[in-house]
Amino acid sequence: MADSKLDPTKSYGWTGKILRVNLTDGTISVTPTDPYKAYLGGMGIANKIMYDEVAPGTNPLAPENKVVFAVGPLTATGVPLAGRTTIASLSTFTKDHQVVDAHTGGMIGAAIKKAGWDAIVIEGASDEPVYLKIDDDDVEIKAADKYWGLGTRATTEALSRKEGTDFCVATIGPAGENLLPYACIINSRNHSAGAGTAAVLGSKKLKALVVRGTQPVYVADPQAVADLSDYMLREIVGSNNNHVVPSTQQEWAEYFDKGSRWTAQKGLTWALAEGGPIDTGEPKPGEINTVGYRCMKSTKDDGPEAEKYTIKMNGCHSCPIHCYSDLRVPTSAANGGHETTGNTCVPNFPFKYMIKILGDHTPVEDNTEESLVWNQVMGSVVDDLGLWCNYAQLYRDIAHCYAAGVFERVLPPEEYAEIPWEKFDNNDPTLMPQLLAKIAQNDSELAYIGHGTYVWTERWNDMGWNDTAASCMISPRGWPVHHSQECFGQVGMLYNVMFNRDDMIHSAVNLQGCGLPIELKKAIGAELFGDESAVDPDKNYTPMNEYKANFAWWSIVTDVLHDSLTLCNWVWPMAMSPTAARDYRGDLDLEAKFMTAVTGEDYTTEDLYKMGAKIMTLQRANTARGMTDAAGNMGTNDFRAIHDVYTEWPFTKDPDIEVFTEGTDKMDKEDIQTGLTMLYECFGWDPKLGCPTVECLDYYDMPDVKEDLAALGLLPDA
Repeated sequence: MADSKLDPTKSYGWTGKILRVNLTDGTISVTPTDPYKAYLGGMGIANKIMYDEVAPGTNPLAPENKVVFAVGPLTATGVPLAGRTTIASLSTFTKDHQVVDAHTGGMIGAAIKKAGWDAIVIEGASDEPVYLKIDDDDVEIKAADKYWGLGTRATTEALSRKEGTDFCVATIGPAGENLLPYACIINSRNHSAGAGTAAVLGSKKLKALVVRGTQPVYVADPQAVADLSDYMLREIVGSNNNHVVPSTQQEWAEYFDKGSRWTAQKGLTWALAEGGPIDTGEPKPGEINTVGYRCMKSTKDDGPEAEKYTIKMNGCHSCPIHCYSDLRVPTSAANGGHETTGNTCVPNFPFKYMIKILGDHTPVEDNTEESLVWNQVMGSVVDDLGLWCNYAQLYRDIAHCYAAGVFERVLPPEEYAEIPWEKFDNNDPTLMPQLLAKIAQNDSELAYIGHGTYVWTERWNDMGWNDTAASCMISPRGWPVHHSQECFGQVGMLYNVMFNRDDMIHSAVNLQGCGLPIELKKAIGAELFGDESAVDPDKNYTPMNEYKANFAWWSIVTDVLHDSLTLCNWVWPMAMSPTAARDYRGDLDLEAKFMTAVTGEDYTTEDLYKMGAKIMTLQRANTARGMTDAAGNMGTNDFRAIHDVYTEWPFTKDPDIEVFTEGTDKMDKEDIQTGLTMLYECFGWDPKLGCPTVECLDYYDMPDVKEDLAALGLLPDA
């Protein structure tokens, strides 16, 4: 129940307001958040607005489409790792252009929240380039003709100089302006939100959001938030991906694992730190003030050569982990990139995804000085252009199309001759700025590589690429794997086809890579999912069972929950701990504890998981309305046959090894169908079709959605 001591004139957690900006007529309005609180915030609010206000079948680049920036009740409240923003719109790059969510860190989420907004809804379209200035309650649509055509770095600098360096700029680059489907929004230099959202902003002629927030974010019990934060940092949280053991043997640690992202060690330094090198040392559990040294992501991503270029490890708002690399690489600038570079994960090592596919067409080896230069040239240029890689798919596709002769076959001769392709063979990374800029222009045959694999493979008659393991394409609807069958077998396979883009789920892979022995992982799995058989060793999988379905359900629900609260699912949930005295167990009730402390309302973990499942069901319902059947008719509820489908390679790889044999992550088609049935049942969806039912919509208290789907004939039991 609500705390009677709270000030009834204040809103705790939520700000209580949603900003709406119509770029067609220039109107700016405010609506209350209250009608959306049943969907929490972030992904939940954004998806409900998209469901209610954007008709199925809308062209993603039409003025009728919307872009919703949404934060959550925990954003900017002092909760650790609560700095994310969800941006929802219609996909520009996958079949049927269904609703997708982009997620970004950086500082934009905290700026939006502190400016007094739970969400910002962008609708309509301007005739001329504009940017949106939000200074708390003062909102203006301003001319952006001076900035149109600039990269994201120059735009950020120019708008920061104009409006003030205490504003956060979230901007599109040339790729978004030119309506390239693979376009992303960048804030805070290198924090991206992809899924084509920048192309949608480009269609609306919106160059940037420029946001300053100076208002307080009210929390019901500040001391409880502080105490919980200290407890989390002292006992519960590990490193990036919540890896809870170090990557090297250290005296304090019972275990170590060379794959861990807890990479700090004596002698490993931030070599270019201001004032001289800073040794990452051996930060131990319980040391709150050394948590930020645990993750030396620059060398983890780019190899040992990255140490000498590392200024520091950086992070998003309220993040103690700091998984973002800040680097200074003069050879990047010398080869057409930027000198100040760095990122995390895929944007930090794009060339890694190309090396094997290029084969004899590159002499570069991974984790070398040469690969680092290619990586930083590519990463800094891609961000500046506002290009999105679809979780490295753009890089794999470029490498394949060059190495397999696809470009030479399909590009007009004069266009093919424009690009000095031999630079791949000659280890000359100056190729990439020219190539990437050409793609971002979106005015050539080559640019179709940036329209998505679903588009170019059909256009260029190379559909077989999708069915190769090298492609990593998991869905024939247009997205690649994101921790799929290599992550606990069927668990990863199942959640990889539930959304309308790559899933970005880390709840499962965090457990997989945490560094604990398999026996401990199995014990944790038994406690969380009902039996230790939920957790298999890598490449030693067993047939599907109900406990794996529980694991897959939990992975989806916690991811959706975190994208709605908004928390960083790259570290949350806290299933494991680095603390030996806890037997390495985490605390899965922390989200509920923080929600109670922030909002003053009582929440349980079960409450929040139900809300996460409800939000996932909402997106499922929206997808049914816009999904086309085999005959091309819009509106179908047969997810099993149409949406939750796979390419062939997960079932045909390793032809000499039997499925469920040690040494392969190959899957079995019938077994996966069994898994889909079990997962559908976990959500209460129809076990044959995989769609929402009357019963589940009643359980989740979604009467409006039930009425809508019934009217459309999309409820199997209506």
